[in-house]
Amino acid sequence: MSKLLFTLFLFLSLSSGIAQNSFQEVFSSTKRPLKENIRIEFQDSRNNKAFLPISILKGKSEGPVFTIVAGVHGFEYPPIVGVQELLREFNIDDLKGTLIIIPIANTSSFFSRTSIVNPYDQVNLNGAFPGKSSGSVTQKIADFITTTIIPESDVFLDIHGGGVNEDLIPFALFYDNPNYPEQTKKARELTEISGYEYIVSYPFTLKDNEPAKYVFKQASQDGKIALSFESGKLGNVQKDAISFIKNGVYNILSNMDMYNKGTAPHANLIQLNNPTYISATETGLFYSDLKAGDTVTKGDIVGYITNEFGEKLKEYIADATGIILYKISTPPVNVDDTLFCISSSL
Repeated sequence: MSKLLFTLFLFLSLSSGIAQNSFQEVFSSTKRPLKENIRIEFQDSRNNKAFLPISILKGKSEGPVFTIVAGVHGFEYPPIVGVQELLREFNIDDLKGTLIIIPIANTSSFFSRTSIVNPYDQVNLNGAFPGKSSGSVTQKIADFITTTIIPESDVFLDIHGGGVNEDLIPFALFYDNPNYPEQTKKARELTEISGYEYIVSYPFTLKDNEPAKYVFKQASQDGKIALSFESGKLGNVQKDAISFIKNGVYNILSNMDMYNKGTAPHANLIQLNNPTYISATETGLFYSDLKAGDTVTKGDIVGYITNEFGEKLKEYIADATGIILYKISTPPVNVDDTLFCISSSL
């Protein structure tokens, strides 16, 4: 190994170690109650830089560790704003246990107003897990969450919403992971008491050596109680979407006897499973009269794509009967874009 490469390797290794230690120093502190905000900085071999904000809240007494992550995609604003409000509202004197909160996981995407990828390395954080300690800056962030944050977590909540082009109904979801039946049972319970009307179970078929790709799927693969909220749409900040998120967090904390501000579950739970996806096979302009929350029947024509001259290229057919969880609601589409996610009733 050349001296230059060795120096670079040593620098990157030390940087990763310092980042981990700064988190562990605060997290391992015996001081209670405690609230401390830290920034973990990352740099890759191409000199791309990013930081991960983390807030650690410790109540007066010991208890579970509950991790909340928002902003994995920078254009999903209701989760980010909802977590900002929670950070201002939490009273650590009333908290039992510990909260680890990542209010904006992809700060580079957020501040550059890019929808999904980190503009510096063009990597989607919610496709990078488990990450790579020697990889690009986004892969380093994924690795840090996988190796440092997830292992400390008893419950892991990943909050998303519809991006700038997505119409979406609010729902809570979990992976039906047969490898960890007790954790899956608790994840289902937490989604059901969250206050969301729609509860969706996703199948889990990953082998241990397969990359999870998604952040809360990584937590599920690692044997944690893991779930996710989807709330908000079309790249806007909706007050009701924020309320769903905050109410869901408070309900989970109440169920875990960590914080007493919960409400009752939704009175009319709708259980859904086995989401199916309709993807674009052409690049063009997408048209559909349907919206998120509509029910479709297998065989229905759900939309079509034209070229730039308005000539119809293809009609798209529902391949399952169910409720539209989310769909593209702006005209431009590319090959392999998800046009619809449809989930059927249990």
